[in-house]
Amino acid sequence: MSRLSEPAASSLERIRSVRSSIFTPEQQYSMQKEKFDKFSSIKLNGQKYMNQEDFIQAIAPGEDYQKIQKEQFALLFRIADKSGNGLLSLQDFVVFENLLSKPDAEYEIAFRLFDVQGKGKITVEQFKEILISNLGPDGVPFNFECDWLKYYVGWNNSKKHDLNYEEFTQLLKGLQAERLRQEFRYYDKEGSGYISPDSFKKIIISIAKHKLSDYVIEHLPTLCNISTSNQINYATVVAFHNVVRQMDMVERIVLKAISESNDRRITKNDFLNTAAKETRFSLFTPLEADIIFHFAGLGNPSGRLSRRDFAQLLDPKWQKPTDQKPIVQITTQKNQGILWEALHQAYYFLLGSIAGAVGATAVYPIDLVKTRMQNQRSKIVGELLYRNSFDCFKKVIRTEGFMGLYSGLGPQLVGVAPEKAIKLTVNDYLRSKLKDNNGKLPLKYEILAGGAAGGCQVIFTNPLEIVKIRLQIQGEMAKNISNVQRRSALWIVRHLGLLGLYKGAAACLLRDVPFSAIYFPVYSHLKSDFFEEGPDKKLNMGELLLSGAIAEARKGQTTYHGIMDAGRKILAEEGFKAFFKGGPARVFRSSPQFGATLMVYELLQRAFPWNVSTDKVEKEKPVSYITGDLSHLKSRNALKILLDLDNKFGAVPKNINVPNFGVKLPSSS
Repeated sequence: MSRLSEPAASSLERIRSVRSSIFTPEQQYSMQKEKFDKFSSIKLNGQKYMNQEDFIQAIAPGEDYQKIQKEQFALLFRIADKSGNGLLSLQDFVVFENLLSKPDAEYEIAFRLFDVQGKGKITVEQFKEILISNLGPDGVPFNFECDWLKYYVGWNNSKKHDLNYEEFTQLLKGLQAERLRQEFRYYDKEGSGYISPDSFKKIIISIAKHKLSDYVIEHLPTLCNISTSNQINYATVVAFHNVVRQMDMVERIVLKAISESNDRRITKNDFLNTAAKETRFSLFTPLEADIIFHFAGLGNPSGRLSRRDFAQLLDPKWQKPTDQKPIVQITTQKNQGILWEALHQAYYFLLGSIAGAVGATAVYPIDLVKTRMQNQRSKIVGELLYRNSFDCFKKVIRTEGFMGLYSGLGPQLVGVAPEKAIKLTVNDYLRSKLKDNNGKLPLKYEILAGGAAGGCQVIFTNPLEIVKIRLQIQGEMAKNISNVQRRSALWIVRHLGLLGLYKGAAACLLRDVPFSAIYFPVYSHLKSDFFEEGPDKKLNMGELLLSGAIAEARKGQTTYHGIMDAGRKILAEEGFKAFFKGGPARVFRSSPQFGATLMVYELLQRAFPWNVSTDKVEKEKPVSYITGDLSHLKSRNALKILLDLDNKFGAVPKNINVPNFGVKLPSSS
């Protein structure tokens, strides 16, 4: 289904550009006003206003507040509430929406939050106050006397300078790395350069929780397993931090590498080779690549990872498949029970019938040649009508015309539809019911399902094959005997009777049961093991056809009374070679027929999936995606810089003065 989407940040810039080119300022204002009117719940003096709850609902519709808490969205309300009275007018809301549309909105919002006096400058004391109050008492204390900060504000306490907008944005960009260093030193009590896996988890949660899925967060301590130590060194912590910071680029390279892979799976070497081609410099170190494949490969130790494997690292909303709710799930009582199951199987029976008819029509001329070859009785008749299969093919066309190759096709289609449909449906049904708790099907049950499918088809196969053969040999008899009356299929049925139609049923069972018991497991394993079909790779028509193809008496002087009697008489009268008459034609018929039948059957299931069942149908989700109201994405994006400082930033109750919203910031040119 789906492929990796563009990273959210770059997609946001693209959408901003598109929206500005499509909508005029008047149209954008109209949309903003419509949203304001929808969510505002306060009326004063005939005017509408938004309170904090209204505002959060407007900018974060449908938010689950798992990665970002409601109090953190409230930070944006403090910026929008220029009067500080807890209410937003339409003008306040429009001004804030326009701020969110700016390409550097997240930095401007952070600057306004720290610039408590609204002067366009931030003092060291203001920076300390805001950061301390938002980290909370349980966080690792930040050392404001570190050399890193002094490089930005000066070393001389009496001459420290304030930070303008450009300087502050650069400081914010480096602040997370400095916090990482300080927190590592805090937990490395012995100064060994190593910390425990639990300490590593605490550090990453504090600065990157909003960027990672819960599954990866839960498994953060397993990072120690990429080395022989049971602890994590500083180099590994920095490497993991670099991976998180470059997550958008990781996604781009994964997308590119997967698109160039035949089986839509890549190794670490594939990733590094693609990164080398797509970037001007070496972007990822071997250690960083190890980290990427460690977390993406949780649950898949093969080293060849698919898009879904990378999703658990790249998508912070990723859930384990068992936790994901199906897209299509009908659980109403009327869809339960035997009747609903019968409808389900009837659907697959119909697809099998269509597929069987297509396969039979495609190879019917070969089937006719095979029957003619098997029917000629050399030692009794005294002469060979056909030297080989190719000679038979030419003579049929010469004496009976092109349509002679399709003698008896009608009964064949009437018979092959239920025959193939029963075989395919029974095999699929038993395979689905015989799987173990892990969804795996042991080989013995694969064989059982195939054998049972072959046995069930005999009830349809035997009568129809007898009628088909009688019709096919009529053309041959007409060449040797004058005034031969052609009989219809209905006449043949009436003439033979029920018992006559089931002559040789035992032989059919001996043929069809072993054939199907071998064929279906081989077909399944060719797809999965040889062509590597899986959730992330669907086989094309050629692969399906090849998988299916690989996995693959007239009235005379002598009459037969059972299988053993027929075997003895054929051997005595015609020799051992007679058992293989028409063998090449049968091979050329059976392989492409079953290949075409199964190919059409699977393609029909893909084109017309059974989406109205009680089965849980899961559809793949893109790794990163943009859905819903664009302003929701913009508001989340605006908070990302603050959340990079600490995942609890803004969640600690406090009273912070905010600047007048009308203060003009220095140009960022």
